[in-house]
Formats: sequence, structure tokens, C-alpha cells
Amino acid sequence: MAKEKVVLAYSGGLDTSVILKWLVEKGYEVIAYTSDVGQKEDFEAVKQKALNTGASKFVLKDLKKEFVTDYIFPAIRANAIYEGRYLLGTALARPLIAKHQIEVAKEEGAQYVSHGSTGKGNDQCRFEMTYLALNPNIKIFAPWKDEEFLSQFKGRDDMIAYAKKHGIPVSATKKKPYSEDENLMHISHEAGILEDPGLVPEDSVYSRTVSPKNAPNESTWLEIYFKDGTPIKVTNKNTGVTKEEPLELFLYLNEVGGANGVGRMDMVENRFVGIKSRGLYETPGGTILHVAHKDIESIAMDREVMRLRDMLSPRYAEIIYYGFWFSPEMDFLTAAFNKSQEFIDGKVTLELFKGNVFTRARESHTSLYDKELGSMHIAGGFDQKDSKGFIRINSIRLMAHRAILDKRAKNGKQ
Repeated sequence: MAKEKVVLAYSGGLDTSVILKWLVEKGYEVIAYTSDVGQKEDFEAVKQKALNTGASKFVLKDLKKEFVTDYIFPAIRANAIYEGRYLLGTALARPLIAKHQIEVAKEEGAQYVSHGSTGKGNDQCRFEMTYLALNPNIKIFAPWKDEEFLSQFKGRDDMIAYAKKHGIPVSATKKKPYSEDENLMHISHEAGILEDPGLVPEDSVYSRTVSPKNAPNESTWLEIYFKDGTPIKVTNKNTGVTKEEPLELFLYLNEVGGANGVGRMDMVENRFVGIKSRGLYETPGGTILHVAHKDIESIAMDREVMRLRDMLSPRYAEIIYYGFWFSPEMDFLTAAFNKSQEFIDGKVTLELFKGNVFTRARESHTSLYDKELGSMHIAGGFDQKDSKGFIRINSIRLMAHRAILDKRAKNGKQ
């Protein structure tokens, strides 16, 4: 009888290597699936480790371009920031990874998919809700919610002992006292010593950005061009370097932003499961694009559309953070945001200096800005006498409210 197949989201680390071996021992055929979303990794070494640990096959998917065009750029267009600060690096990558995992499961005729996310975090939701949204009949094996697995592995020491017993290589270098997740959008640092929100982390924690105090003493000037809210070109005015292909553009912004100390952030956030957690994030390219995009909208977006968009953006960020990328509400909001971005075209000039991103100028052929109409020195097409009636009409409810307050005060004295 053929073994049941499991497609495991495999990183090559201790946890997923132990899970791989454990599943093989339980009689499953395991296909190790790894996605390249921009993390610094020796994928050939990951492949060999997976096969040596017992995987019947190793599948690597290069998802970097799709990540930029179909996940990062839509989030930038929507100004999606969770709890006003987090640019959603990990949350954006998970549905993409899980989507292709489901595709691999279909291609390989696998009955199960599996991941190594814990039962306390957000990633379990992002993975599993994507699995079920794309294939309601798929079976999910989540070891950190499995009673048998939990009884065997009560901590990291148990996993290390299991790995050594089965000849699974364990890194000999000293493990960082915190965990990290890296992709094109960001690198995050959390857990371990960082769980103490009162701890001031060493500067060595950060790896994608230089410390702002060590950044260059001269400004870097960038021009970023947008078409329908999507970045289409970046030019470094200092060096003349220009990038237009989406992946190259984003990689360049990460490079130049990191060199200028842009994109560091330290926050305590609310996980979907109800637990607060502390995270340190480095998002240089995303931070630069967010600032530029907000500014080009200021000149090219209608005021009332902007008000509605600003009400929807926090909800959009929550949907992404919680793991509902493939949901009807996501489809609805995405359509609304895409409509809002029509004619958000133009160029923003930015100055990067020691961790800061300053907007210095903007131009747009779809600009709604009228220099003469807004000028304090030119009459333009605005009759200032009309403002008298405008103010009077908008004051009707204020005067009515004052009348009620005065009446209440008068009755109170009687």
C-alpha cells in the first residue's frame, strides 16, 4: 500500500528537520518544500539536508518577483500598516508561501500539508487559513498542536537530542538568543531575550540596516516614479543609478535604505490569538516606498476618496496580519484600493539622511493641486466672499448645540 504524502514547508532549521524525520518515522512520504522569498540562504545545502534527513523529494520555488509585484506593491498601494507601525513583512510572505505549497501538494498528489509554526503565533493562522481557502479538502498536520508530538518534544533540548540520535546536523555555532524571519520586505527579530519589552537590544541585533548614527554624513537623494500607485522607477540623484524592473527596484531600495539606516522599528503588537509580543523590524525599502506613495497621493488623490481609503487601510492591514489574504473581504477591499489608485501618477523626490526619509518635492501630470486657486496672493477662480455662506452653513449645528447648552444652563439656575 502506498504511503500517504505530506508536503512540508521546510526551512532547513532544527524544528522542520525534526518534523521531517518524525513524519518519516510515522510512515509518511515527505516532500520538502522550500520557497525563496528573498532570505539569505544556501538552498543547495537546505536541499541536501532535507534529502539526507529522509525527504523523498525537494522542491524549491523562486517566488521573489511574485512577492514584490503581487503582495508587497499592493500593500504599498493600500498604505497597509498594522497598528499604525508594522509594515507586515512576515504577514505578506506567508500566504504566498502557503499558496505554492498547496500547488505542490496538487502536483505531487499529496494528501497532507504541514508547517512548523507554533500554536501561540500568527503564522499558524496565515498558513492554515490559506491552505483551507485554496483547498478545503486538504489535510493539515500541525505538529505543535499534535498531542503525540508535544508529549515527545517538551523543549529545544528534546529536539536537539532527537536530531543527534538520527544524525541530523545541528549548528555548532552559538545560537542567537532570539529568532528571526527574513524576506524581501523585511527581517524581524523576536522571542528569546527580546521578549522583555524593557530590554534595550544591542545594536548587533540589526543586520539589514546600519545604525543611523553610523550612516553617511551626506544625504542620499532619490526620485521615485509612480503609475496608478505602483512604483515604476527609482533614480539615485547622487550616483545616477536607475532601476525599473520591480524586483531590481525593490532590492535597490533595500540596499540604499539599509545603508542610510532607514526602516528600523521596535514595537509591542497584538497577535491574532490575543497575545502581545515584542518585535524588532528592519524594512528599509518598504519604508521608503510608503513615504513616497503617501506623498504622491497627497497631490493626485481626491479628498473624499482619501478619507474613505484612510478608513479602510487599517482594516486591510488587519486582514493581512490575521491571515485572510484569500478571503472575500480581501477581494472587495483590493478592488476598492485599485480603483482609488487610478491616476496616482508622478514623481516624488526624497532625501535619506541618518535613518530619516524626508519628502522634498513632488510632481504629477494628474495633479489636483491648483497653484492659482490655492495661492494667498492670487485671486484665481475662488471668490472669497463665498466663504461667508460656507462658514455660516457649516456653523448651523454648532449654533444649535450652543443654544441647547445655554438653555440647560439657564434651567439649572432656576
